[in-house]
This record gives sequence, C-alpha cells and structure tokens, in this order.
Amino acid sequence: QAFKSLDELAIRRCRDEAEVELVHKAFDFASSAHMNIRRRSGEPYILHPIEVATIVGTMTADREALAAAVLHDTVEDTPTTIEEIEEKFGSNISALVATETEDKRHDRPAAETWRIRKEESLEELNSVQDIRVKMIWLGDKLSNLRSLSREFKKSGVELWNSFNQKDPNEQKWYYTSVAEALKELENFDAYKEYLQCIEIIFG
Repeated sequence: QAFKSLDELAIRRCRDEAEVELVHKAFDFASSAHMNIRRRSGEPYILHPIEVATIVGTMTADREALAAAVLHDTVEDTPTTIEEIEEKFGSNISALVATETEDKRHDRPAAETWRIRKEESLEELNSVQDIRVKMIWLGDKLSNLRSLSREFKKSGVELWNSFNQKDPNEQKWYYTSVAEALKELENFDAYKEYLQCIEIIFG
C-alpha cells in the first residue's frame, strides 16, 4: 500500500500489540545481522539503524516503517537477502528495505561506481509514491550527516580521505540532491536538522 500524502499517513496508527512486537522482532534480527560489525567511526553498527528508526519515529508511528528503518542496511551490508526479509517480515517491509539497498557492483571498485550508484538511488527515490520510503531515507541520511558533522568538527575536509568518494563537491552534490528529493518532508524537524548539517559540513 502506498501512502501518497502526509494526511493519509497520519490516520494510520499502531493498532495492536502485534505491531509493537514487529519492531522488536526487527531489532533482534538486525542486531544479529550486524553483530560484531562496526561503522567507519568505530561505533557498533547496530547503533545506526536504531538511530534511523528513532528519527523515523519522530515523523510516524507506522510500525512497518519503523521495522524497515531498523532493517534498512541488512541486505546492503550483511549476507541477508531481500528474500529472507520478505519471508520473515512480509512483502511491505521487504519493499521498503529494497528502496534503501544499492546495487554495490562488487565486481568493480567502490570508488569507481560511487556516482552511478548514487544516481540510481536518487532516481528511485524521486519516483516513489510511498512517503514512508522518504522518511526512512531522511532518517538514514540524517544519521549519516550527524556522524559526519562530528567528524568534520575534529578533522575538517580531511574526513573524506577515508571514504570511497573523496571529493567533497561530489558528496555535497549527493546530500543536497537528497534534500531536494525529500522536500515533501520540509516541515519536520528532522528535515530542518538535515539542512543544518549540510550547512555545517559543506558551507
């Protein structure tokens, strides 16, 4: 089911205990999938999807959106398959997770495919009708920008040396393009914080 407006999404509420349990189940699954994995910053990876779900929770109480937020990196960054997500959580959640999953093109260097992967992701983001997809995207990218802001305050532009894409202009293009694609969410505090982070990092 696609939610085409904020008003339409607002009428959906957590209906019963089973929906709450869905998020708990997603957390347990993601915790296992990301076990012993750390982010570039050194923090346990699971903290990122938890933060993403927390951000999404400021915009909606939709349990499928929250579960997908927790699971959003399991297919892209662990051996988990989208078929496993569908089997355990259903087609709605697997579809949400799929929109957050890049084709990594593991047969080629990540730096070489960075631009095309981002262009493909942006094209899909701009075409979606389900506003929950945009909420999860905002949660994900805001979490990333928060981390980048902390690193930027310590290292300045040197922080990009540890990334596949080391050109800050390319990074700025990507994050500002995401902001434009998510403009439908501009009244949310998370979107306003996203813009503030862009200003801090890229000026």
